Formats: sequence, structure tokens, C-alpha cells
Amino acid sequence: MEVVKESAAMLSNYEVHALLKELQAGSSQRGKKSISKKKQNLATISYETIKYLENTPCGLQTPEVVEKFLQALAPYNLTKSEKLQLLNHRPSTSVEIMAMVEECEERLSEDQMESLIKVITSMLPGEQEEEGAEGEEGEEG
Repeated sequence: MEVVKESAAMLSNYEVHALLKELQAGSSQRGKKSISKKKQNLATISYETIKYLENTPCGLQTPEVVEKFLQALAPYNLTKSEKLQLLNHRPSTSVEIMAMVEECEERLSEDQMESLIKVITSMLPGEQEEEGAEGEEGEEG
């Protein structure tokens, strides 16, 4: 395999997850005629990657959520890679944001930081919603 164009585009975890699921659905529709060892390995890696990504914030994201989230980040003057990291990791504390945003203390005030945390936690679905839903189900039964 040869890298044709390095860093042509950065993909979010959501985009990778959607692409792998699409490829997996396409390959299952074609049938399983004599599969080569390389294709078996690729299928295994794809399967494991999908399972991993389903347990990250991207497993709950939709294209609409991603688009609205990126629009909400506009006032913060973040770089594309910083927005991508926030989208992929869904930080919920200022310490996590400081690790993802370069020169964060100089670029964002404390109020902006708190506002950014509210934007992230309110717009991006994450573990807290899942845990809350599981807790409610457990109380009913």
C-alpha cells in the first residue's frame, strides 16, 4: 500500500465509524465467496474498529449533531484540528480542554471555557446520557 496524498483530509471518529459500517454492509451484501486472508484480516480490523467506536461518543452522534456542534464552536476561534479533537473526545472538564486546545489559557477566558464545556456537554451525546438511561431502567425493574 502506498500513501498517495498525505493528510488530504482529517476525518472525525463519526465519519470513520459511518464509513466502516457502510463498507461492512456492502461486503456482507456481496456474499462470502472464497475470501482471501488479507480480506479476512481487513474484515476483522474493521469489525473491531466499529465495536470500539460504538463505545465512544461518536457512536451516539448524527450528521445533524456534528454540524450544529461545529457551528456552535465558531465564536471560539478554534482550529480545525482542535474542533476535531473536541468532537472526537467530548471533553467535560477544563483540564481536558486545555490538553486539546493549544495555548488555551491565553486564547480562552474562564467564562469562555465554562461556556465551551456547556456547549460540548449539551450538544454532544455522551456517556452521561447512557449511564442515566441505564440507571432509570434499573430502577424500574
